[in-house]
Amino acid sequence: MPSPPVQLATGVWRIPTVGSSAINSFAVLDDDGTLALIDTGLKGAPKRLLAALSLIGKRPADVSQILLTHAHSDHVGGAAAMHEHTGAPVHIGEHDAAFLRDGKRPPLDATRPLGKVFSYFGTKLPSCDVDGTLKEGDVVPVGGGIRVLHTPGHSPGHCSFLLERSGVLITGDSIFNWRNKIAYSFAAFCSNFALSKDTAERLGEVDYEVAAFTHGPEISQNARSAVRQFVSRKARDA
Repeated sequence: MPSPPVQLATGVWRIPTVGSSAINSFAVLDDDGTLALIDTGLKGAPKRLLAALSLIGKRPADVSQILLTHAHSDHVGGAAAMHEHTGAPVHIGEHDAAFLRDGKRPPLDATRPLGKVFSYFGTKLPSCDVDGTLKEGDVVPVGGGIRVLHTPGHSPGHCSFLLERSGVLITGDSIFNWRNKIAYSFAAFCSNFALSKDTAERLGEVDYEVAAFTHGPEISQNARSAVRQFVSRKARDA
């Protein structure tokens, strides 16, 4: 049976689409009862997303925005279907928009040995129309404000999202919480792994109480401290 939505804060839910936390999407409630959906999982995820909406008392028509952290198939695979189900506009970082429209995965880091290997396995990505783009400093007017943090490296247009009123940070793939251990995203799947590590440091500079990850469970206590300690330790080890 699919894992149910997990409430992270008032009006904010993590929606597992693979396992209990292997791949997550997020729903953010607005004051008018509509929702923003953040990330859409793999191509088969919409069935779980629609079921999760029902469990929190919402219908597809209640989704007013679809926000995507970046153009990788485990984040945008269900975007076209969810757009069709909900009618909601799709937004993604300005430097990833063309990849999503064209159905082409962003380039992989050729300086990493496995990046070279995976580059030979094709570049196809589930395509979707893009209704709007996101850039650093944008604030999406949902749930008290969803602030866009441009954290490139995993992909050129990768964005993390800070839910300012609820105190939740959605990291995207800037960092993972894989098996309850914070880690950088896998180098082989980054466009520029060194840049991805550099921009991840931003996530320790903003204020939040809960850190939520596309890959892995949330950190609900001392989250900012845990992220800052991770970034600081990695900087010392470099």
